[in-house]
Amino acid sequence: MYMHAIVSDLAAFGAAVHTCSRTQTELNKCLEEWQSEGFQVTGSVCDVSSPHDREKLLQIVASTFNGKLNIYVNNVGTNLRKPTIEYSAEEYSELMTVNLDSSFHLCQLAYPLLKASGKGCIVFLSSVAGVTSMGTGSLLQNQAFVDDVMSRTPLKRIAEPEEVSSLVTFLCLPAASYITGQVICVDGGVTVNGFQPSMRIT
Repeated sequence: MYMHAIVSDLAAFGAAVHTCSRTQTELNKCLEEWQSEGFQVTGSVCDVSSPHDREKLLQIVASTFNGKLNIYVNNVGTNLRKPTIEYSAEEYSELMTVNLDSSFHLCQLAYPLLKASGKGCIVFLSSVAGVTSMGTGSLLQNQAFVDDVMSRTPLKRIAEPEEVSSLVTFLCLPAASYITGQVICVDGGVTVNGFQPSMRIT
């Protein structure tokens, strides 16, 4: 959801964008939409938990952009909808592989391309306990959880994709070039209250 909005915003500002998806069908659908709008967007299938796929992705990016990369946006993330104490070793490993390891290694692979551009920008998207990445999918299927989260959110709603993508786009512009090393929350104020949805652990 956020990835689509981010690609659209960056492309609308004139950026040539390469994106990826785990499924060819989803990727093709998005590429057709972006191309119909006249955006310069290419894409490839990639499972970021796979070292081979990560290397292949950056090879494609290097070829597409002549060995240089101005912007790297990391929008990878997954979560488990259950208490942490119930995670199996395999589930924990999967979370770390997708959320941490892939991001670290993709940055390693992207670094030479960013350095070659002379003005590389890296933006990482995360979430408040996995909530902002749920969007209208699995989060909204649990109305009790939604109500609990909204009761702790001053703006009483979940962010729209464009509200996240607009910040990402701004951070990639020259106007934001002196902003670095910051954590910026787009969360409707939930972190002001201290995010802790009700969860009974027995």
